[in-house]
Amino acid sequence: MAIGELIRGLRQKTALKERGKIEPYYPPTQNVPIGLPKEVDSLCPECGKGIRATILERDGKVFMEKTCAEHGFVRDLVYSDSELYKKCERWTYEDAEGVLNPQVTGAKVCPDDCGLCDLHISPPILSNIDLTNRCNLRCPICFANANVQGYVYEPTYDQVVEMLRMMKNIKPFFPPAIQFSGGEPTIHPRFLDILKAARSMGFSHLQIATNGIRIAKDLEFARKAKESGLYTMYLQFDGTCDEAYKKTRGLAGLWELKQRAVENARTAGLRIVLVPTIIKTINDDQVGKILQFAVDNSDVISGISYQPVAFTGRISKEERERQRYTLSDLALDIEAQTGLLRTREDWYPLSVTSPFSKLLSSVWKYEVAKITSHSDCGIGSYIFVNRKTRSVTPITQAIDIEGFTWELNKLVKQRISNIRALTALSAQHLLRKFFREGRVKDGLTAEICLELFQGVVDKEAQRRVELIYNWDMLLVGGMHFQDGYNYNVDRVKRCCIHYAAPNGRVYPFCTYNSGPVFRERIERQFSVPLEEWRKRNRSLEEADYFLCRT
Repeated sequence: MAIGELIRGLRQKTALKERGKIEPYYPPTQNVPIGLPKEVDSLCPECGKGIRATILERDGKVFMEKTCAEHGFVRDLVYSDSELYKKCERWTYEDAEGVLNPQVTGAKVCPDDCGLCDLHISPPILSNIDLTNRCNLRCPICFANANVQGYVYEPTYDQVVEMLRMMKNIKPFFPPAIQFSGGEPTIHPRFLDILKAARSMGFSHLQIATNGIRIAKDLEFARKAKESGLYTMYLQFDGTCDEAYKKTRGLAGLWELKQRAVENARTAGLRIVLVPTIIKTINDDQVGKILQFAVDNSDVISGISYQPVAFTGRISKEERERQRYTLSDLALDIEAQTGLLRTREDWYPLSVTSPFSKLLSSVWKYEVAKITSHSDCGIGSYIFVNRKTRSVTPITQAIDIEGFTWELNKLVKQRISNIRALTALSAQHLLRKFFREGRVKDGLTAEICLELFQGVVDKEAQRRVELIYNWDMLLVGGMHFQDGYNYNVDRVKRCCIHYAAPNGRVYPFCTYNSGPVFRERIERQFSVPLEEWRKRNRSLEEADYFLCRT
């Protein structure tokens, strides 16, 4: 196809049903059941056995219903807004080539034959490595806690390096981001050495899932972490007042420490993603305040990953129904508490970003990880924040996302010999075509949006944007990890967030922490009893557990 012919095709208007009305886009979706009701494979929350479940719509909400022959009937709320659920199903692009070198071949049953098996569809975009199950907090909602489990799981430096090598060998491409988690990863005795090792192996984005206490208490440690390769803090952030932390973490004084952690990260040159665990009736009134805090600090905060609570232990039906918080509850609360994002118009599944990754793969001539997660796993929206005026523009207000990603997806899938030269030019044209100039303010342009997009995956581009423009881009997202009550095996196969384990295997997030809960088996295999560890490391334990005192 000639360049002129391609450009003429790009300039064609979207088909119209009638003048002024655009025909809905229906992109190719993932190979999972679409529409309601539908049958899926699930688990019994009591015994863990595989059973069938029905996902259905009732009174404008979406529920999962299932019956175990031994433990009876269970109903759980999946989405409180069925229209948003059905929209997200439509906008999950079809990609996912799976892992080309699975560790388990000939797998028969998901999620039992795990680690990583040939039934899995989505390659990892982020890999978690737990450095310890020790922590300097004792949160009642945490599923990784040495004091509760009665043992200490803390891989050695050599074991962690071997896990990094294992992730580096994943094909067709290894995950660009490594997140060190726990427990509290910063209290691992060789934390800084582990960061240096990961950086030397070529992982581009090093992250920590942290409560922020050590960063808040020790600016020099924050600087050393940055020098060792740390890029982003995934900061536990359940609200903007001390009362919220008393409810979720059982401790006073944490709000002051969170603010100090943000300031020290800013000084040290670290980026932050806020990670609130949201529980209905406990801290769901905080979601809007958390978003405003991110807007006010957009120079250092690059996103929010709201995480509705997952019930990993036993819970009564009444308490579960009272505290169950879904992704659509998040969207509804953001709209009600801030007015910045509209529930049904501004939120999309995370996999809608797949065409951007395909574009970068075409231009850069190497594979870029694509988010191919199930539509039930996560939703999000980007917002543009003007640093001078603090005005907020949702990406959907600036760009027709459905038209842009739909045509971009078609463009980058074409087999053209000179695709590298064409795609960059054509993508710019497409963005201008679908840019809603009349709806933006404060000088936001299509060119600035392109620079901001590039800054998401290119650190040098991000620095250039920060120097030239007054705009920041924030990802406002929600990830709802599964528990036994809402378990959907199709989601497991589409998981993009994987755990590396010292047994030489890789596990999807929702088999490691829920469902079969491989975490418990692996930690017990590679742990020592808590009392034995304390005898050997009394001084270390005291320093770690009392670090949170102000």
